[in-house]
Amino acid sequence: MATIRQRDRGGRAEDAGEAFWRFSLALYARPEVAPALIALQDRAGRDVNLMLFALWAGAVHGLRLDAIYLAAAEAAISALRREVVEKLRALRRRLKAEPDSDLQDLRRRVLMLELAAERRVQQHLAALPSSAIDRPHSDRLAAAEANLSLYLGAEAQSREAELVRRTLAALVRRG
Repeated sequence: MATIRQRDRGGRAEDAGEAFWRFSLALYARPEVAPALIALQDRAGRDVNLMLFALWAGAVHGLRLDAIYLAAAEAAISALRREVVEKLRALRRRLKAEPDSDLQDLRRRVLMLELAAERRVQQHLAALPSSAIDRPHSDRLAAAEANLSLYLGAEAQSREAELVRRTLAALVRRG
């Protein structure tokens, strides 16, 4: 059974996870993308890493995901997300309002742990089997947009989702 990571050049196990991480950093750093993804996460309960995964699978690999695959991806990371990422995020957010400089230093350290946990989530996602979706589409941007729409459901029509789609399209055309 093939995995997305085996599609990357070199075939090393960490290649896809690293490629996914670099893609995520590039997209997330674009103006207004981070607040848009976080708004979708906070308002609609959608996971930023799964949104990024849906976009990456389509834009980079031309893979059009289905609902069963997305549900399996969500299940594969649910424990790590719930037990580690969400708890670190909640702690970091609570510390944000604290004026004490020692607590702000602690907040920065918690952020580093949160990012390390997010990266681990992405490595899990990139290592998922892809044999059920092995027919890459030639229009990678369309595949990415379809994946995002499938994952977001009704939120796919939101202003934030539109901003993410436009930014991805600009990034893909530029790259």
